[in-house]
Amino acid sequence: IPRSFAGQLYDYLIVVDFESTCWNDGKHHSSPEIIEFPAVLLNTATGEIESEFHAYVQPQEHPILSEFCTELTGIKQVQVDEGVPLKICLSQFCKWIHKLQQQKKISFATGDSEPSTPEVKPCAFVTWSDWDLGVCLEYECKRKQLLKPVFLNSWIDLRATYKLFYNRKPKGLSGALQEVGIEFSGREHSGLDDSRNTALLAWKMIRDGCLMKITRSLNKRNLLWTQQPSTKCQEELKGERERRH
Repeated sequence: IPRSFAGQLYDYLIVVDFESTCWNDGKHHSSPEIIEFPAVLLNTATGEIESEFHAYVQPQEHPILSEFCTELTGIKQVQVDEGVPLKICLSQFCKWIHKLQQQKKISFATGDSEPSTPEVKPCAFVTWSDWDLGVCLEYECKRKQLLKPVFLNSWIDLRATYKLFYNRKPKGLSGALQEVGIEFSGREHSGLDDSRNTALLAWKMIRDGCLMKITRSLNKRNLLWTQQPSTKCQEELKGERERRH
């Protein structure tokens, strides 16, 4: 199959959309913990979702979900109680990625100088905003002293890409889909449904002629904000409330 539409840089995109612990009681709580970890593999030549990963994650700093969190995400206490700690989840996720590397020859190599062979299928991560990989996973791994997979350090922020490409600010994920004539399928704030719908939107944008490019990389200092991480974290966490509604 030829590489996607009009010279896309990536044969595959992996969309992730975490759900996390959250509260709306106005009190100061510790940073969010991931409770749902989904990922979907999108073929940029066919628009097919070829593989999915999904896990419920057991929060350990605040093991009891707030009523607000359950209502927002639809995730029940029993589902996280039976979930795996983030460390195990990351290990399961890496196994899934490794399998894709073997079966589909996907590669996250970012170096421009590296020779690209026809067998290798370049792949990039996609999120709706920088929150999932730039804030949520990043700071939870730091707090819990977990080794974060290095391939999760670069991604395409589809919200920013959408804004630039269509020259309009989207009203959330479902609003963005609506604006391009797609109805949100499933339950909003279900991580897996959000991931599938984000993949649908990415595919629509590709067909409309949008070139998918990395927008954020934690490996390159110049792409990071100049603020201190603590300030940055607070700012982006504030932005998260806006992201989810």
